[in-house]
Amino acid sequence: MVKLDKIYTRGGDKGKTSLGDGRRVAKHDTRVAAYGTSDEANAVIGMARLHTTGDDDATLARIQNDLFDLGADLCTPYDGRKASGALRITADQVQRLEDEIDAMNADLAPLTSFILPGGSPAAANLHLARTVIRRAERLMTELAGDEEVNPEAVKYANRLSDHLFVMARWLNDRGANDVLWAPGGTQNG
Repeated sequence: MVKLDKIYTRGGDKGKTSLGDGRRVAKHDTRVAAYGTSDEANAVIGMARLHTTGDDDATLARIQNDLFDLGADLCTPYDGRKASGALRITADQVQRLEDEIDAMNADLAPLTSFILPGGSPAAANLHLARTVIRRAERLMTELAGDEEVNPEAVKYANRLSDHLFVMARWLNDRGANDVLWAPGGTQNG
């Protein structure tokens, strides 16, 4: 599917890049920022995977592949000249996240406080990935204000942030090692 025999092309030296339909846009274009930010979330998940094994690691590996699908979706304008046949996030991918959230959440105690990013190294990295995918989602909805975006892609980003939050709790010994917020706890010394 992809063959890269040369890594640099010099094509972006003047601040432009090509979208999936061949159109050239500024590297700071909202669309480019959105898929670049999803790639950033992917990299943070890769850091979390340094601390996971078994089914948890396999779940995160699948999500990393989904994030490449999301990047491909965002890279090819929804109504552009190559929209037909373009790789798109599907409702099944969103549903799989929901099913996994429900399965993990069933083993977690209800929240009694907001949770601070931390606990295990895997959980801390997933909390960071969650904030990055939230930023990607904000960029996606900004883009959707100007041009059509696959609605399943926006749903996927929204659900993924929830998934990463729940999985961070799951990896914090099923919530037992979550770091809880103590409102005003540092105000008096």
